[in-house]
Amino acid sequence: MAIVVGYVPTKEGRAALHAAVKESKLRNSTLVVINSNRGGRDLEADDAAKYEQELADIKAELDDAGVEHQVRQLVRGMEPSEDLIAVAEEVGAELIVIGLRRRTPVGKLILGSNAQRILLDASCPVLAVKADA
Repeated sequence: MAIVVGYVPTKEGRAALHAAVKESKLRNSTLVVINSNRGGRDLEADDAAKYEQELADIKAELDDAGVEHQVRQLVRGMEPSEDLIAVAEEVGAELIVIGLRRRTPVGKLILGSNAQRILLDASCPVLAVKADA
């Protein structure tokens, strides 16, 4: 079995990763870390390089912690919620872990809510965590 975590280099992303590591150790499960980007013109080369370095650091951290893991950077033009749900189904995930942040109603309307889509559409349980204030 596996645990899938959505990761972005923010305090919410780090909170999700830390919670996922704890769950992975508790359940003796493989951790699948997903960084999802829409790609195309939305992802600049500098940003892509920054994400790759961040993910390399996460791989090293997970290696040091002795956590069995996969780290994937997805640039497929899909919404992050679609990527997380698709990977969770692919690996037979027992849990998805996501970080949450407060958004304005207008922000939710314009940008949509990946967290809401994951909570409603995932076929496995979802753990939603908040970052420390």
